[in-house]
Amino acid sequence: MQIFAKLCSMAAVAASLFATSASAGTIDDIRSRGVLRIPAILNEVPYFNKDPRTGEWQGFVIDMASDIAKTLDVKLEVVESSWANAILDVQSGKVDMAFAVTATPVRAMSVSFSDPTYYNSFVLVSAKDELTGKAWNELNDPKYTFAVDLGSAQDLMATQYLPKANMLRFKTRDEAIVAVTTGKADALVNTMLNGLVISKKAPTIGNVKVPTPVLSTPSVIAVNYGTDETFKSFVSAWAEYNRRIGNNQTWILNSLKPFGIELTDMPPGFGFGG
Repeated sequence: MQIFAKLCSMAAVAASLFATSASAGTIDDIRSRGVLRIPAILNEVPYFNKDPRTGEWQGFVIDMASDIAKTLDVKLEVVESSWANAILDVQSGKVDMAFAVTATPVRAMSVSFSDPTYYNSFVLVSAKDELTGKAWNELNDPKYTFAVDLGSAQDLMATQYLPKANMLRFKTRDEAIVAVTTGKADALVNTMLNGLVISKKAPTIGNVKVPTPVLSTPSVIAVNYGTDETFKSFVSAWAEYNRRIGNNQTWILNSLKPFGIELTDMPPGFGFGG
């Protein structure tokens, strides 16, 4: 009986050690593998951009992920994906983390979020001066027609704040842009980051306008719920540290420079640091 009890005790200790190892080994697993894996999306500047000649990925997300990989002393591995599949890639373990994720309650049921890497505000992109300086409640009027890409964070925001306005929803952002440039819609509803790039790439669409009050959403890093608390704490600490000292904003601004966008092009008082 004593031998049986001793064996049970040893088994319990072994199980405990195994559980500890399994739940605290995410960083060790990444280091053992030698690579940190992230999803990336083609032609999604300034987040991601793949050079067709060299196959090299660029963009501020690549810069951020490269810094985490450097901190862990591993290489960065980019897995081609899409915005729709990035969360699924994290859930399935295909990648270790996904960047530029808008932290919504629905997504929080699927993945774990880090502290914010940066904050993005919702804006209008339009050539119509009458929309300048408007409040969201003033824009919530049937006389206005807005274009938005279906299922995006800006679509969710528009549904909440502009329910009375006419809303044209498109499968892609490019279709929504065309709706504005051809006069079918008064303005594009999007984020500050995308809006700045869109206004430079398609000058006829107009410029960025920031309705009041300023509505901001945190952009976070998504990680698998099954990863250990040490890894989650590390990712959040990295996000918080680099956001507060300005590294994340610097990486973002560097990715905007090819479009001729500087910090001075942003509305007064606006910054990605929150």
